Amino acid sequence: MLFDVNDKKSLKRRDNILKALDEKYGKEYICYLNHKNAWELLVATILSAQCTDKRVNIITKDLFKKYDTMEKFAGADISDLEIDIKQAGFYHNKAKNIKNAAIMLLEKYNGEIPSDLKELTSLPGVGRKTANVIRGNIFNEPSIVVDTHVKRISGKLGFTGEKDPVKIEYDLMKVLPKDHWILWNIHIITLGRSICFARNPDCDNCFLGNFCPSKGK
Repeated sequence: MLFDVNDKKSLKRRDNILKALDEKYGKEYICYLNHKNAWELLVATILSAQCTDKRVNIITKDLFKKYDTMEKFAGADISDLEIDIKQAGFYHNKAKNIKNAAIMLLEKYNGEIPSDLKELTSLPGVGRKTANVIRGNIFNEPSIVVDTHVKRISGKLGFTGEKDPVKIEYDLMKVLPKDHWILWNIHIITLGRSICFARNPDCDNCFLGNFCPSKGK
């Protein structure tokens, strides 16, 4: 049962879902990747591709001590950087992208992280997901981040029938009010980690059970 913006029942179900999520998890903006500034969040988000936030936070604890400025990342020996981030997986590409992103930011943006989506996605290793993490958490720009939890659970709730993350993002922009764009990712990550597991969702104990067309499936 896909969401229909022109259907009153669909709108009511959406509003009930958002209300239940707000009541359960609150409306505070939470970022699960440890960082002290926009650059550190950018690095952490690049590392988080195909890697858990928990592991990324373990890696960056020492990484941000060794490379405590953007300039140090830009001047890093690529082999050393690969070793430092190896546990994140895909470390050859990630190391190259992080180093080149630092160089580009220093040369083109004077070391400042841009807020514009097009400028962010022009950086090496930065796609829409990473850009939206930065826009939402650093600049408070309404943005929808489509990670594995959002992709899977948004589909289960009938908010999208798409599989491509960009198409899912656009679907959710139509379904969700702007004041819940950032919250959606925060809430759905929490739901996916605690109740709506990928392999064995705990539908019997899910507080969204009355509103989920995929309950028990």
